[in-house]
Amino acid sequence: MHILNKENSIANLYLAELRDKSIQNDRMRFRNNIERIGMLMAYEISKKFHYQEKHIITPLADTTVFLPTGDLVVATILRAGMPFMNGFLNVFENAEAAFIGAMRGKHKADHSFDIDLDYVACPSLTGKTLIICDPMLASGKSLVEGCNSLMEHGMPTHVHLACVIASPEGIAHVQKHLPDATLWLAAVDDSLNEDFYIIPGLGDAGDLSFGEKL
Repeated sequence: MHILNKENSIANLYLAELRDKSIQNDRMRFRNNIERIGMLMAYEISKKFHYQEKHIITPLADTTVFLPTGDLVVATILRAGMPFMNGFLNVFENAEAAFIGAMRGKHKADHSFDIDLDYVACPSLTGKTLIICDPMLASGKSLVEGCNSLMEHGMPTHVHLACVIASPEGIAHVQKHLPDATLWLAAVDDSLNEDFYIIPGLGDAGDLSFGEKL
């Protein structure tokens, strides 16, 4: 598991603005900050890729560089994950993309809920690296069920799970059900409340990005 804000960096500024209720209602700024964190995280994840030496010719001399090898698929859970995914696609410009439609079902008397999966669009994952972007890792249910739905499209060589803010409960759920995946987080918060929202969190990332849904 990798956590960006374990060390101070410019990511702290983007996280602070995402959380600050006096700033976050500027939807474009909110989306841009999520996208920026996606770009920073994409850079960190790229350090784990396999690289191969390649010979190139500059205008002045021959030289060699090490370039990433293998195919990449970046997936997200609609709709909140779109700005986060854009950050990854800005960096991994040749990656394929996958999309998952998932939402919380009706809350039960004990405040628990099921996940409704109603849409999956995915290329073949066989032999590829898969990155799933989901800005808020709350209970972890949607991320686990979304990942499992993607596995019907082939077995990737490795799965990276990227989130902006996570709860300890969500981390535990993901590590239990997806033990071979690598978790990448910008921040880990204190807990979930009784309605399974992250505290202190930032609110509803989808609504803050695109407006409230009916």
